[in-house]
Amino acid sequence: MSSMAPEASGTAEVYLHGAAGSWTTFEPLLSAASPHDRVLIDLPGWGESTKRARLELFGIEAMARAVTEVLALLGYPRWNLVGHSMGGFLALHIAAAWPERTASVAAISATTFGVSEAAREPLRSVSRFPAFVGMRLLMRSLAALGPAGPALVRAIGATPVMGPLTAPLFADPAGISAGVIRGLGRDARPASFSAAARAVAHYDFDQWRGIRCPVLATRGDTDVFTSPSDLDRLAATIPNVRTVTIPLCGHFANVEQPEQVQQLLGGLWTDAQ
Repeated sequence: MSSMAPEASGTAEVYLHGAAGSWTTFEPLLSAASPHDRVLIDLPGWGESTKRARLELFGIEAMARAVTEVLALLGYPRWNLVGHSMGGFLALHIAAAWPERTASVAAISATTFGVSEAAREPLRSVSRFPAFVGMRLLMRSLAALGPAGPALVRAIGATPVMGPLTAPLFADPAGISAGVIRGLGRDARPASFSAAARAVAHYDFDQWRGIRCPVLATRGDTDVFTSPSDLDRLAATIPNVRTVTIPLCGHFANVEQPEQVQQLLGGLWTDAQ
């Protein structure tokens, strides 16, 4: 698993990307200085962590172990977790499994209850989560092509066609740079996406009742993957959670509204001290 980090010193900020990206999706958040060390990870099967990645490592428990093993090797005893989309789901699992080491969680558009149900029963969920059901079907089809699948997405990602395909992910698609759109094509891993969707389908969300740290859970006001009911259910499940809907924002608040996310993170980390 690939990671970028300095030498260990106390509590780290750990960034966990979603199933349609890599650590680079957090670059807009990194412009401001931070009081903590930052650890940016490509999860097994994504980014630079694709070599020798095995599908059996794409379960939530296995990915969580991989992340915590990296942090242990780097010498960090505690961490503030920042997860986007699937990474938010993973961050919440880590907080439940390692409560004594998790200082806080920021779950940015975490794909939780609704996406889990859609992964389990796609036909019944297509009216509520059409973007996820459609993307999952597309990724499964591309995964069946083997290595040609990611190559095809990368090729499409370098063309103007990629803009309309990714438009539902953003509140203002016209305001998203061509580099971000190309990055989504470059980082797409159809087999990994499909395996991650299977992994969350039957997850036991009651585990999250044991989370002790403060949690920030956000969604964009036009978010197609994280619904208002997801935030409501997180508030009913996690003891200490603040939920925020970010205006003028889709599924990628870290890209569309990085300054607001930075402010929210600052408040969360102050509460976690």
